[in-house]
Amino acid sequence: MASAESQPRFGQSVKGLLSDKVGSCSGDVIALTRQVLKGSRSQELLGQAARNMVIQEDAILHSEDSLRKMSIITTHLQYHVEHSKNLQDQLRHLLN
Repeated sequence: MASAESQPRFGQSVKGLLSDKVGSCSGDVIALTRQVLKGSRSQELLGQAARNMVIQEDAILHSEDSLRKMSIITTHLQYHVEHSKNLQDQLRHLLN
């Protein structure tokens, strides 16, 4: 009879162990899912950062080009100012 009584206890303890193991595995799956989602989010953020960097690089190149053009315009304006001063001097000389 002792073996008949121990049989249900053995079955219950196996069910309890199995239930604990399933609970543990479920927790592990949840933790793994969180890590995968976190990694996915990290990839999204890295991709966005890379896209932003390309946009900034284009903006920097455009700014550099604009500065180069402004420098050329400034040089031309300085030339015209000098030429204007020379013409004023020549005009004063002719009028005096």
